Amino acid sequence: MEAPFVYVVDDEPGIAMLCERVLSRAGYRVVTETNPRKAVEYFEDHPIDLLLVDIRMPEVDGFEVIQHVQRWQPDTAVLIMTGHGTVDTAIHALRQGVDGLILKPFKQGAELVDAVKLAFADNQKKRDAARTQALRPLFAVTESMLSEIRRAPLLDLIIKTITAQVNCSQAACYQKKNAEKEFARLAGRGITESMPLLDLISRANASDSPILINSAGPGDPALKALLTDLELGSAILVPVHHPSLSAVFLAARTESEPAFRESDLEMFQILARQAATALENSRLYAEQVEYVRQIEASQNALIQAEKMAAAGRLSASIAHEINNPLQAVQNCLHLAGREDVPAEKRKEYFDLARTELERLMVTARRMLDFYRPNASTQTQVSLVDMLDYVLSLMSKQLSEAKVRVIKDIRDDLPLVTAVGSQIQQVFINLILNAADAMAPKGGDLRITARTWENSVEMLFQDSGAGISSAEQANIFEPFFSTKDGGTGLGLTVSYNIITAHGGSLELLADRTPGACFRIILPTGGKQ
Repeated sequence: MEAPFVYVVDDEPGIAMLCERVLSRAGYRVVTETNPRKAVEYFEDHPIDLLLVDIRMPEVDGFEVIQHVQRWQPDTAVLIMTGHGTVDTAIHALRQGVDGLILKPFKQGAELVDAVKLAFADNQKKRDAARTQALRPLFAVTESMLSEIRRAPLLDLIIKTITAQVNCSQAACYQKKNAEKEFARLAGRGITESMPLLDLISRANASDSPILINSAGPGDPALKALLTDLELGSAILVPVHHPSLSAVFLAARTESEPAFRESDLEMFQILARQAATALENSRLYAEQVEYVRQIEASQNALIQAEKMAAAGRLSASIAHEINNPLQAVQNCLHLAGREDVPAEKRKEYFDLARTELERLMVTARRMLDFYRPNASTQTQVSLVDMLDYVLSLMSKQLSEAKVRVIKDIRDDLPLVTAVGSQIQQVFINLILNAADAMAPKGGDLRITARTWENSVEMLFQDSGAGISSAEQANIFEPFFSTKDGGTGLGLTVSYNIITAHGGSLELLADRTPGACFRIILPTGGKQ
């Protein structure tokens, strides 16, 4: 590690030489100057660690020299020496923010070395205190940034936080465009975009290290020239590189504002990294939301596709349900229109036609309800009522398939919170599968329901041939079917619907004869 650099300013050459000899022996790098005006010029281009300056000098006194070094190099430690120590001098030194005072002449060289060490220590304490004071508010600020998941409000919050925490009037955030060397401005305040600014951003990104630039004081002449073109007094640029985000954060002050210090740089580094993490969290959250949206859309499409397939299987039965009342209405109207039919008989035919039309409307309404896309709102529903509705809808088809439905339903069955149309679709899938399993001879379908551990348990058991052990492991897989012409989606969709409601759908392999499917739905709905 390089030794600290001490710059000595004293108009007495003997004192300057003495300081250089004593401090060099102690391991410090030392440069002396007897002309305070040249010392002021030196500060502009050469960084120093400690200024050791005499107070009383002709033309330019020590306090004026201190003002210049604090302007250009605000973190430099300052130790003053004087042969006329007074209370007024000490008070003035404290107000200037100096780190120590030593009286001339020195009795021993060790006294000067100790004073320099103490000045370094006091300066470090001040810098640590400033750093702690700056970092303390970051805890609350970081929490607020990480809790904001919407990108636009987050970017606005980041810029507001930078200007407030770094105490600057201008701030911006730029993101690199993929593999190109161009940068897109994500957000900013107070600073106008220009070629010098983009050049500065590009240099910071290429350096891969934070940059602190002050227009007055030592530093890279090219960067200082860019700062002058932007009419800025100082700037901090922090590049942050994540796998999916390459960004540069900028904080800037005008020429009328005080220059940035090392504590500002350290605080801004932490703030920039937290801001980049918050942006990454926001991106991941947006991707997750979009992924869930796509999954939900696919799930709804799958449910609707299976519903239409089930509706197709019901179409023959529904055709009879519609055709029969239509023929009855046609015959009644034909008979009622004959002039040789008595008035009482005509009224009877009209009443009969009206009855058949109402029956037709009920059938059409049931089919419209079934074809209608699912509503996603859960409500308190009765499984018994939904089962009766489905059985009435399928009564003609079950009758033709020679399926006898045996119900064993408890009277005290509680309501469940569910999407009614989706649960009806599950019932239709299970009943149609049972009817297919018992074809062509038909058989019994036993449906039981009871309360079971804060849930409702329903069993659908047919008297068919059952499902082989080799097929049981795959029956809930999509596109797996045990019958010719099957879509292989009915049980998959049913399983997903019940699972989405916080319940379960399973095959009870030990229940014979036939196949037995068990549905469990929590009475409180989805958990």
